Amino acid sequence: MTTTTLPKPSRSRLGHTYAEQLTRPASPGEQHPTAAARESATLTLAYQDRFLNGPAFLGETERRAVVEDLHTVYDLLRSLPERLFGGSITELATAVGLDPLQSALITRSARTGTLLPLGRADLYHDGTGFQLLEFNLTSALGGFENADINRAMLAYPPLEEFVRRHGLRYRDTLGLMVRTMLAECAANIPADRPPVVAVVDTVPNFAEIAARMGVFAAKLADYGVDGIACDISEFTYPDGRPTVSGRAVDVVFRYFLPEDLADPVAAAQVEPLLLAVEQGKVGLFSRLDAELYGNKGTLAMLSDDRHRDLFDAAEQACIDRILPWTRYVRPHTTDRGGAGVDMLAHALAHQQELILKPTLLHGGHGITPGWEADPAQWEQRVTAAMNGPFVLQHRVRPAAEPFPDGAGGLQDLFLNWGLYLGERSADDDGYGGGFVRASADPAVGVVSVGTGSGVGCVFDGGH
Repeated sequence: MTTTTLPKPSRSRLGHTYAEQLTRPASPGEQHPTAAARESATLTLAYQDRFLNGPAFLGETERRAVVEDLHTVYDLLRSLPERLFGGSITELATAVGLDPLQSALITRSARTGTLLPLGRADLYHDGTGFQLLEFNLTSALGGFENADINRAMLAYPPLEEFVRRHGLRYRDTLGLMVRTMLAECAANIPADRPPVVAVVDTVPNFAEIAARMGVFAAKLADYGVDGIACDISEFTYPDGRPTVSGRAVDVVFRYFLPEDLADPVAAAQVEPLLLAVEQGKVGLFSRLDAELYGNKGTLAMLSDDRHRDLFDAAEQACIDRILPWTRYVRPHTTDRGGAGVDMLAHALAHQQELILKPTLLHGGHGITPGWEADPAQWEQRVTAAMNGPFVLQHRVRPAAEPFPDGAGGLQDLFLNWGLYLGERSADDDGYGGGFVRASADPAVGVVSVGTGSGVGCVFDGGH
């Protein structure tokens, strides 16, 4: 909705201030705010021309709070095998819906090397605080162009001046990924030359994203890494070490997911790679069990009232603060108040406030927002999901954010925040920047690039 007056102040003081500054006609000869982004071959390949006319802003106090909560959630997710399954990763894999082959491959991978924190939290802000919809824990995160969007937007003089005046900054998401990879695979990083890193996906997946993976591999050179983009069928294994076009690989940067390994062909192609990892001949980034902790089903395990006694008071407070009510679709569950309810009856009575999600898919696939389905369709899908790999999650209504509309006015947009998290250190809390996807529809079911949402960068800090 385009307006000529300012909407009510949103959660973001900086966003409101910037939007107010931009409610004026463009000066003669002034470029469009997204001109540099649209001229970038890298960014247009990733996002076509769907760029927001301004950035999103994350104040320092708010940034610190959400990053701390995400670290707590990450630690809780990593502790689930011990807290719920007697230390068994295989039992956790089975519980979230992975088949025996997938579970076996994940269990094998979990015995090798190390697994450091790396993830993208997908969040809505409801006007009071951030709510965690999904926590993608994997090397296959996307977002390696985040800093490129920031740099392109800073070519617009009014934004550059605003960022400088308010002491804002942006983070290098790809730099975070590379640092994590080098640390996680340190045993395979040569000391006398740049490491050779193959960015790898399955054959069918790579056919769709080869151009973008080529850009990704090329960008690794900026970090002292020799990158190659390929599909997993291109590997040969002389002496047991993966090799591409005659070049021995030090680290495989994994873009395939455990869900891809349900395909027996893909699973067979992964087998010699896992053997090479087990023999120490190549590093795998990230380990296959990473997604196990980022599965939507593990969020349901944290949210389930039956598990509250497993968490201390501070952990329970964090779960209550950032995680919406999320439950496996089972015949009986407990609601937030602790009262026993029949799941199907609860789902049908609260259709407008629930969203049905598969635990094993990504990118918004297979999701059914209750408020977008007719009652018969909703009942059929919830009934079919019963006892399967699905969760129900309470609907989060994102607060409106004012954005310049590019023509001297404003529009209210509703944001899905993608915030990146890495390992903490003595002088770094592990925040790795972010990006936002936006819709003008306040009732949107899935705000994602795949559904045509606009994309914007994030600046943080401020004084």
